[in-house]
Amino acid sequence: MTITDSRLTDSTEVASAQAPTGERVATRRRYLMCEPRYFAVEYAINPWMDPTQPVDRDLAVRQWRSLAETYRSLGHNVSEIEPVDGLPDMVFAANGATVAGGRVYGARFKYAERHDEGPAYLDWFKNAGYRDAHEATFVNEGEGDFLVVGDMVLAGTGFRTEPAAHAEAAEVLGLPVVTLDLIDPSYYHLDTALCVLDSQTVAYFPEAFSTQSQIRLEELFPDAVIADADDAAVLGLNAVSDGLHVVLPIEATALAEKLRARGYRPVPVALSELRKAGGGPKCCTLELRS
Repeated sequence: MTITDSRLTDSTEVASAQAPTGERVATRRRYLMCEPRYFAVEYAINPWMDPTQPVDRDLAVRQWRSLAETYRSLGHNVSEIEPVDGLPDMVFAANGATVAGGRVYGARFKYAERHDEGPAYLDWFKNAGYRDAHEATFVNEGEGDFLVVGDMVLAGTGFRTEPAAHAEAAEVLGLPVVTLDLIDPSYYHLDTALCVLDSQTVAYFPEAFSTQSQIRLEELFPDAVIADADDAAVLGLNAVSDGLHVVLPIEATALAEKLRARGYRPVPVALSELRKAGGGPKCCTLELRS
C-alpha cells in the first residue's frame, strides 16, 4: 500500500491525529530497526521462547524486510542499526530506548542475555548526534514498557521494567508517566498488551492488567479499542500506528475489523518467525520522536 503526500503529514506539524472533519490522518514517522541477521531462540526469558523449536532465520529476515518496506511504502523514514553477533534479540529495537522530544532514555535489560543491547543502542544514538542521551540507572526495556501517548507516557511494570525507572523516565523525557501493572506473564511488556493508535486513543487487552490498572485505563481512554483474548494471543496488540494505518500481525483478524470500524486502516504483516521469541511489529520498531 502506498500513501500519497496529500494524505501524509509530518508529525511535527500535526497537533491531533484526526482532521477537523473527523477523518483520520497519517503522520510521517521516523523509525529505528535492526535486521535479524543473528536472530535465534537460544534461551527462554519469556513464555513465547522455546529453544527446542527450530527457527528459520532466512524467513525471519525476509519477514523483517517486508515490515521495513511496509513502513517505507506508507511514507515513513526507516533507519537501521547494525546488528551485533551474539545478540539474537537485538532485532527487537523497541526495547533499545525510549525517545521523546529528541531526548533518549536508554535501556537497561533485566536478563544478562540481553544486557549488551542497551549500550549498543545508546552508542547508536550518540553517534547519530543525539546530545541528550541518558544511560539508565534502573532496569527498563525501552518502548517495550514505555509508550508515548500525546503528552504523557504509559509505563508498564510487573515483569521487566522496575517501578523506579518510571520516575527516572519522567525526569529524562520531561513527560508525566502513568504506571500500569502487568499481571499475565504472556504479556510481559506493555507493548504486547497495549497499542497506541493516536495521541488520544489506544487499543488494549484488559485481562493483561491488574484491576486497578484496568480502572485507570478506562478513565484515561473511555473510547479505547478492546482486543479479545484470541487476538492478544497472536500479539495482535504489538502493533504500530501512524494515526491512520495500523501495522499489525496478519493473524489478528477480529482486531483488524474493530480498527477498520473505527476509521483506521489495518495493514496486516507476517512475522511468524519473530513471534517465536515473543516479538511482533512494535517489538521491531523504535520510534524516533524529535
